[in-house]
Amino acid sequence: MTSLIRKFLEYLEVERNCSRLTIRNYDHYLSELVKFLTSADGRAPTVDDVTVDTVRSFRLFLSRKMKVVTQGYYVIALRSFLKWLVRNDIQALQPEKLDVPKSKDHLLKFLNNEQVEKLMNQPLMSSKTGLRDRMILELLFSTGLRVSELVGLNRDQIDLKTREFGVVGKGGRSRVVFISRRSAEFVDKYMKSRMDKFKPLLIRYSGKIGITMADGQIRLTARSIQRMIKKYVRQARLPVAATPHTLRHSMATDLLRSGADLRSVQEILGHKNIATTQIYTHVTDARLREVHEKYHSGNR
Repeated sequence: MTSLIRKFLEYLEVERNCSRLTIRNYDHYLSELVKFLTSADGRAPTVDDVTVDTVRSFRLFLSRKMKVVTQGYYVIALRSFLKWLVRNDIQALQPEKLDVPKSKDHLLKFLNNEQVEKLMNQPLMSSKTGLRDRMILELLFSTGLRVSELVGLNRDQIDLKTREFGVVGKGGRSRVVFISRRSAEFVDKYMKSRMDKFKPLLIRYSGKIGITMADGQIRLTARSIQRMIKKYVRQARLPVAATPHTLRHSMATDLLRSGADLRSVQEILGHKNIATTQIYTHVTDARLREVHEKYHSGNR
């Protein structure tokens, strides 16, 4: 089974062009299953050991350790592996027999315009760190970038004249993102303040820094941005525990409330399926607001 998993991961990399993060995660999920299936005498499990009963036991094992949504990642990885086995004429459990555990719907977290402005004003613009942080906040809200897409940007990717640039996002899908005029001004200020020759758009200012460092050593990490936003949210005393993804939600909500159509927002966010974009409609549906204003007794 371990040998087949390795071939499956190679298939994801070569044929499906999956990201390194996706491949790493699938490797982890399937490796955990192999560990679970390994018998007490140390016998390596085979595909025949993956049955409805053993998968049920594995899911029970997972349910005692993690949330439902995390359990779902393991099941999705296993189903993909089983589908690959079936396509390659290898006798295995039918993937259709596995159901992904359903998680409860979560409330969509987003900031209104007043809260966004309050967050934007937290970094101290007099410092190079503050200027960088303000630009990060502006870019996240302006473009709707995922934090992983943001940290991967290099300085030469951004065209401030056209105020747009291309990114390769989730699932290897490329798209063009657009920068607002205000955001472009902060990017320009930040670029001009940089005296170094490093390629990454976002660099760290803490710790030991040398001019001979590789780009990977100086590039700001997604975790650093998450901590930075958490700090500014606390300073601003916002009622929402905002994250980088909250600014992505806020950008989408802002566009839809201003009249943008759902299909365009789908393209801007880089969603593969419009059903993913539809999570925003329940907070932006003007017709529902009109119905509430007209018929609710508390509005009379």
